Amino acid sequence: MQHRIVVLGAGYTGAVAAGRLARRLHREDVAITLVNAEPDFVERVRMHQLAAGQDLSPRPLSAMFAGTGVELKLAKVTGVDVDRRTVAVVDTNGGEPGAEELEYDTLVYALGSGWNDQGVPGAAEHAHQIAGRPGALRLRERLARLGAGESVVVVGGGLTGLEAATEIAEARPDLDVALAARGELGGWLSPKGRRHLRKVFGKLGITVHEHATVTGVEAGRVTTADGGTIPAAVTVWTTGFAVHPIAKATTLDVTDTGRIVVDGTMRSVSHPDVYAIGDAALAMGPGDKPLRMSCASGTPMAWQAADAIAARLTGGKLPNAPLRYFNQCISLGRKEGLIQYVTADDRAVRAALTGRLAALYKELVCKGAAWGVTNPTLGLPTRRRHVLRQPARAGSPVRAAA
Repeated sequence: MQHRIVVLGAGYTGAVAAGRLARRLHREDVAITLVNAEPDFVERVRMHQLAAGQDLSPRPLSAMFAGTGVELKLAKVTGVDVDRRTVAVVDTNGGEPGAEELEYDTLVYALGSGWNDQGVPGAAEHAHQIAGRPGALRLRERLARLGAGESVVVVGGGLTGLEAATEIAEARPDLDVALAARGELGGWLSPKGRRHLRKVFGKLGITVHEHATVTGVEAGRVTTADGGTIPAAVTVWTTGFAVHPIAKATTLDVTDTGRIVVDGTMRSVSHPDVYAIGDAALAMGPGDKPLRMSCASGTPMAWQAADAIAARLTGGKLPNAPLRYFNQCISLGRKEGLIQYVTADDRAVRAALTGRLAALYKELVCKGAAWGVTNPTLGLPTRRRHVLRQPARAGSPVRAAA
């Protein structure tokens, strides 16, 4: 009998984990099922580009995993029962309607996150978000209908907000683009990084509202905590992410925000047959600080989880590679960028790369991340591990792939 591994979500983390597991383990011994609601891999780090009018090449998951032994199931996850080891799904591939249950021996939870309106009145009704492809496409259509001189306000001064504001301003110089940030513009960056950020924003004509906490969104404007208003024909909401609520409805040990608490191998601290990676997981990094929600965190988490699962199934050595940061890569339109070098625990240092070279660096990072996902079983070392003495499920022992 095969050991059943079910991976939920085919974003960066889920797709990487599924491909790495397929490379590490013999397909005769394991059945790997990758569940995703959409048929294509979505480059989430490029959603601001899609919203600004750029076309992205489709990346069908079926082509990515052809010949790997990974079974792709197009379905929406509606529930997880970690005590019965089942996942409830609804087919999204035009099949027979109705719920279905998938049984697993090992679960990799990688459902990621969506936008977070932070409970601000009017945000859900009037603001646009770019946390996923549907939202980015809706914003794209709305921006295309704007006439010259109309206003766009990006709410949120984090990485997503910076990238969205600059991308829109560069693509539509005829619009009045503004950014509302709760603190100083790029306040976490080094002095060099902050100077370059202000230079680019000035060149693109972006109005910056610093220390402006948005407390309400209406059709045509946003209001701030000090009672002021900012005109906004279109509001783009980029104030952070909220994880999928499914995990919080289970008996898994989760945080107040619904992130699954994991150990250093990305294994649930409450359910040893469940691994969580990416935005859905609360994993600790250097300095005993939680890893932030990002592709920079998610991909190494996927490697760690896949290698740990393979090691435990085959009797190999558990991975102990530290998860750390090296830089923050920020695109500022297609012609400008900012690479802020950071400490292992993600604090800015003095060094920063700016300008056109930084833009090229960022583009290479994005292409490299997509390549790693779309070539999920390439580039891994071929090590043979010991056969597990007592398999986790009745049947033949699990072997490591040669």
